[in-house]
Amino acid sequence: MNLDQYLPVILFILVAAGVGVVPQLLGFLLGPNRPDAAKNSPYECGFEAFEDARMKFDVRYYLVAILFILFDLEIAFLFPWAAALREIGTVGFWSMMIFLGILVVGFIYEWKKGALDWE
Repeated sequence: MNLDQYLPVILFILVAAGVGVVPQLLGFLLGPNRPDAAKNSPYECGFEAFEDARMKFDVRYYLVAILFILFDLEIAFLFPWAAALREIGTVGFWSMMIFLGILVVGFIYEWKKGALDWE
């Protein structure tokens, strides 16, 4: 077994670790450290924590979060489709148009129902 074949992999791992660790170390060592009460206060969902951790959240928060994830994941299908558009031809194009049509109909339905309104 020749270990020279693993040199590019080892270099890649070292460079990746350096890119991940060096900026954090520079920020920790050279960055300003001026804590105050606002920076050290707990923050979650836009309001101060005044009850226990098991308090109930408004359902609209979960609804907006689920809708964001749903539409975000569906839009993620556009990237591989766009990259392979020449290879998949017109059948792939029209199947994606049907997919996007269903997505737009769902989006309009959620918009009309008021699920995206935040009061």
